[in-house]
Amino acid sequence: MAGRGDNSQAKSGTAVDTEPLRRAITGCVRSIAGDANVEVAFANDRPGIAGERIRLPEISKRPTAHELAVTRGLGDSMALRLACHDQKVHAAMAPDGQDARSVFDAVEQARVESLGALRMTGVAANLTSMTSEKYAKANFSGIERREDAPLAEAVAMLVRETLTGQKPPESAGKVLDLWRSFIEEKASGDFSNLAHVIEDQQAFARVVRHMLSSMEMAEDFGEDPDQSEEEETSEEDQQRSGEEEQENSEEEAGSESAPADESESAEEQMDDGEMDGAEISDDDMAEEGDEDSETPGEMRRPASPFDDFNEKVDYKVFTEAFDEEISAEDLCDEAELDRLRAFLDKQLSHLQGAVGRLANRLQRRLMAQQNRSWDFDLEEGYLDPARLTRLIIDPMQPLSFKREKDTQFRDTVVTLVIDNSGSMRGRPITVAATCADILARTLERCGVKVEILGFTTKAWKGGQSREQWLAGGKPPTPGRLNDLRHIVYKSADAPWRRARRNLGLMMREGLLKENIDGEALIWAHNRLLARREQRKIMMMISDGAPVDDSTLSVNPGNYLERHLRAVIEQIETRSPVELLAIGIGHDVTRYYRRAVTIVDADELAGAMTEQLAGLFEDKPAKAARGGSFRRAG
Repeated sequence: MAGRGDNSQAKSGTAVDTEPLRRAITGCVRSIAGDANVEVAFANDRPGIAGERIRLPEISKRPTAHELAVTRGLGDSMALRLACHDQKVHAAMAPDGQDARSVFDAVEQARVESLGALRMTGVAANLTSMTSEKYAKANFSGIERREDAPLAEAVAMLVRETLTGQKPPESAGKVLDLWRSFIEEKASGDFSNLAHVIEDQQAFARVVRHMLSSMEMAEDFGEDPDQSEEEETSEEDQQRSGEEEQENSEEEAGSESAPADESESAEEQMDDGEMDGAEISDDDMAEEGDEDSETPGEMRRPASPFDDFNEKVDYKVFTEAFDEEISAEDLCDEAELDRLRAFLDKQLSHLQGAVGRLANRLQRRLMAQQNRSWDFDLEEGYLDPARLTRLIIDPMQPLSFKREKDTQFRDTVVTLVIDNSGSMRGRPITVAATCADILARTLERCGVKVEILGFTTKAWKGGQSREQWLAGGKPPTPGRLNDLRHIVYKSADAPWRRARRNLGLMMREGLLKENIDGEALIWAHNRLLARREQRKIMMMISDGAPVDDSTLSVNPGNYLERHLRAVIEQIETRSPVELLAIGIGHDVTRYYRRAVTIVDADELAGAMTEQLAGLFEDKPAKAARGGSFRRAG
């Protein structure tokens, strides 16, 4: 099992054959997960888990004992999650709110890891090495204030300590100490109950929900759903409705024999009612006139879930005076756009066949989901062989024909949001542009409208916003301190042939600067929310976390990342827009519930086909978000 082998080969400076190590770790992961079909890959990308596929760090040619222990710890942690975690139970018990959800997720991970640590000493050692490395990379040892210490990690540390008796590693610094008094004061009684229900995920989750309630972070989870009360309410409403209908019918019957003066009074009341109705009708007509004056393909923007969002998540913007939303054509002249597009076409030359295969496979999936039916007994169309027996019985009967009728696939619009940050320079931005090119052409062939947007900043290190902040005397905690640049490469109503060259702009030197993902998602979401289409899908193409040196230098280190997580949760839980993320060389599943990672555009024809087609299933995507994890028996 991982963590139980001999480390005699893993000495610094000694090259070893890593293949036996890979096989040993893979075998241990499958054994702990209880599933021989688990796929284990070793790569230089961020470690992660997707379904039954686990990605671990690449083992160096001269691995140290610590490196191997960390890799084994990652494998053990993911294998334990496959074996001991039920995603459906987790989703059903999860609280609302970003902070509460973060604590809930962290504590559940602490539970599954504690199960392994209690059962296997080697696993406990590996997990300790993994968490120690994790806290060291996060620089927890440098945290001195409670405001900078993540509460979710502190609670998870205390849960591990309670369940296993192991203290947090030295690299955890003062994170737990800064929060310990607060946690124990609010929820000390709940921690004593965790060990008794560690084997039962649902019971454990109930205790955690009660703990979150004690900490005033979330509502306690009720013992039973209110379904019976809702049913009783529904029956009462139906009974009340029936009584009202009976009373109305009696009133109508009585009004026919009512005296003349009562009739005149009723007519007067009716006239007043009609006048009121006429006034309302005029208002409605005025509103309809406003709708007619709007841009085709757009509608009046509905109430956005982000109207008062920044106040709720404690996020602010120093100034929006220098932000811009601009079309790609306005950033570059036509000649340069043509040159940049020609450069991108060279990168796409070997993928022309992939575009056709992807489009055909996706188109077949979409067409197969349309509900087909037939109209019978028509005078023209296809001859209906099932009705030919009538001719034998009665030769005077006319021939019967049928015609197939289709229920059209409901209107859909897809927005591609592309990270245009400096970290995407080189191969990543080429892959991102390739993704946009292939996906837009494919979806357009399937009759799905596509919008392509990009986001970056106008300058490095803050631009004019920072200059204004400096001139104003450097007020503390200014919030976002940079000039946003949001780029429209292709609007949803523009055909691809007219906008295709705009994607070449991503190849332009100097365009890619810094990235503030949270505000970019809000911008793209609100544009999408204003569309008339019934189905709205947004794909984020990025290479990781938001970074803006100017903002982070004068705000907490997790300021932008915290905002991004809150925005994603708002979209995923409170918006009709369906969100999917595509990580370019980086695993983005730590942010997005629905995410895939690609290293090269060549993977699109295979991996992305299923992901795209899955978005168009009849069953809403948000109802099927969890992974298919195995649960310990």
